[in-house]
Amino acid sequence: MGSMTRWSSEQLPDLAGKTVVITGANSGLGLETAQALGRAGAHVVLAVRDVAKGDRAAGSVPGSAEVRRLDLGSLASVREFSETSNDEISVLINNAGVMFPPEGTTQDGFELQFGTNHLGHFALTNLLLPQITDRVVTVSSAMHRSVKGIRWEDPNFTGAYDPQKAYGQSKLANLLFTLELQRRLAEAGSTVRATAAHPGYSATNLQSHAGNALLRRLMSLSNLVVAQSAQAGALPTLYAATQDLPGASYVGPDGPFELRGSPTLVGRSQAASDPEAARRLWTLSEHLTGTTFPLPAGS
Repeated sequence: MGSMTRWSSEQLPDLAGKTVVITGANSGLGLETAQALGRAGAHVVLAVRDVAKGDRAAGSVPGSAEVRRLDLGSLASVREFSETSNDEISVLINNAGVMFPPEGTTQDGFELQFGTNHLGHFALTNLLLPQITDRVVTVSSAMHRSVKGIRWEDPNFTGAYDPQKAYGQSKLANLLFTLELQRRLAEAGSTVRATAAHPGYSATNLQSHAGNALLRRLMSLSNLVVAQSAQAGALPTLYAATQDLPGASYVGPDGPFELRGSPTLVGRSQAASDPEAARRLWTLSEHLTGTTFPLPAGS
């Protein structure tokens, strides 16, 4: 579905008095998102694993910004972050992620991409949700289409690791999480909305983490030839975070194959639209993280 006009960050509403928490905001899409929201008047919290890098990044964010440590690969770090978050949060942007790393696990023993991209954000969202007033935006990927479903019996890819499929699973999980989060928010009578976005193919340092050297070189070349800028890649997230959209909306670029273009509502795979799978993933994620949906019915 194409946009009638090109939307840009210049069209962001006045966000003065609003606090936005962005995970992984010290580089790439996260930093571009932080800079745009700062220009619009928001107080931006850069939730980052490396505080020194975060401090350097915060210097480029206009207006009001602060840096706080968050390691999504550690549930203890996620809990520490939430326990020291006492202020009202307008928007939580689950942006951080890892892509195609060598086989590895988080501090809690989860496959690195599933644990960081999905489970860390799942726990963070549930722990912060009582403080969130507007919406939760989770950054997914068109690569969610590369897998047919969650590996229920072995989500951690034990014994047969495939970094591309593991990444696709984590991005599918992001969309199923958004779907079930929105259902639960509506059931609770909350006005908070859950939305998702994907950046198309954007030139960032995310691709540099691939464990396969040939794949790293190919993606570096694609960054030069195919990719749009990180600034353009941040637009779907900004759109999903600030525009009046239905809950569970998914925003991406409007160009061919959703690789680049202006932000618009886009489709998702059948696997990402399955409410039963979304509920099943939620139950699994509660079990793995020890966190639960915190809002009572009719809240």
